[in-house]
Amino acid sequence: MSDVEYRPIKRVFVANRGEIAVRVIRSCRDLGIETVLAVSTADRDSVPARLADRTVCIGPPAARASYLNMPSLIAAALGSGCDALHPGYGFLSENPEFAQLCVDNGLTFVGPSPHVVAEAGDKARAREIARSAGIPVLTGSPIVTDVDAASHAAADIGYPVLIKASAGGGGRGMSVVENDAELRARFSAAGSEAQSAFGDGSLFVEKYIRRARHIEVQVLGDRHGAVVQLGERDCTLQRRHQKVIEESPAPGLSADTRSRIRSSGLAFAQAIGLDSAGTVEFIYDADTGDYAFLEFNARIQVEHPVTECVTGTDLVRQQLRSAQGDRLEFGQDDVTTTGHAIEVRITSESPKDGFLPRTGTLTKWHIPDMDGIRVDSQAEEGYVVGPYYDSLLAKVVAYGTDRDDAIAKMLSVLDALKVTGVPTTAEFARFALDHNDFRSAGVSTNWIADTGLPEFLETS
Repeated sequence: MSDVEYRPIKRVFVANRGEIAVRVIRSCRDLGIETVLAVSTADRDSVPARLADRTVCIGPPAARASYLNMPSLIAAALGSGCDALHPGYGFLSENPEFAQLCVDNGLTFVGPSPHVVAEAGDKARAREIARSAGIPVLTGSPIVTDVDAASHAAADIGYPVLIKASAGGGGRGMSVVENDAELRARFSAAGSEAQSAFGDGSLFVEKYIRRARHIEVQVLGDRHGAVVQLGERDCTLQRRHQKVIEESPAPGLSADTRSRIRSSGLAFAQAIGLDSAGTVEFIYDADTGDYAFLEFNARIQVEHPVTECVTGTDLVRQQLRSAQGDRLEFGQDDVTTTGHAIEVRITSESPKDGFLPRTGTLTKWHIPDMDGIRVDSQAEEGYVVGPYYDSLLAKVVAYGTDRDDAIAKMLSVLDALKVTGVPTTAEFARFALDHNDFRSAGVSTNWIADTGLPEFLETS
């Protein structure tokens, strides 16, 4: 890997939208790199469009015709004189065909190499890599081509199981099923959702752990073979398999378990040959204390700011540096975590209606500037929340000396947040953060559906 040619990046094509586009543009600016932003017609007047050095309209609002349109994105990147492309998260960020298309057209793909993206995207292959590295693995099937194959796999694994999209993440194309009838009823819809979100409707079946915590390890590599882990995050609090609150470090783990999970994350990154930022995800069984490999995400994560806060590392900067052939700026012995960080996702959803996404125009948008608070957002007054994209409005991150301090700061900023025009999840987040189950690290991935939401509705 040391013979990779050094190629300084001068102009990046940002093939994404919303807060991650803002995040990438700012890191590029800090490194003196020009940015060209891809925008659909719905995003031409957005905050990231105003921050970028230049924008290029790539199509109408529908993602299939814009942010998932590979030929259009490549043509726009080349036509605007870019030498690199950053895919952000979601959309095409984990599409190996797109990563290879960038390379074939002389564009530096700011992310793992196409080979790593392909290995990670093949969930069965990723599990094989984990096993070969001596990492516990959750029981699952290869890709299932039809509902009958899925039914046979589920019977072998044992219910309950998860139907999961092979490509992408974020809970899209995922469904918990308790029996064969439910599997047959939901299989087609899961495939359609995955196809719409990622351009790939492939599904597989995996064992479902009822009292599970979701813990992931941030890993980082360069093109010279160096790999480090930057600690773990707890992303247990979820609705519809999409994360609501994340934090680092993960609370309530023994020192031995924390060390083993971090070591497993590093081992997987080394085994797959990671040369950029990635995340190794694990399921932790709250009943047994065991953990198992879940999947690997070959991209920057939505929740990356909590790791940045506790380690002092700009992960997008490291992505850009690794992509142009620079060596990592630090080794494993240099990585330390200090304090505690919690991230709350503010989305345009109505918890009182089962977290149903809502559209509308933000008539008021105010998050106060407070000590220890970071806000990553594309929202502003007048921002139109349309039906085409994810409902994320902002990520609010609280950093404190310890977990209690971080929770207190987050509660303060949520109390002061002012949003009108669309319902948001802020009020529910405040309820969850102050709940004894959360404070005692006693939540599981189904806590919102089973406990949190019903209690919230009773008190609202």
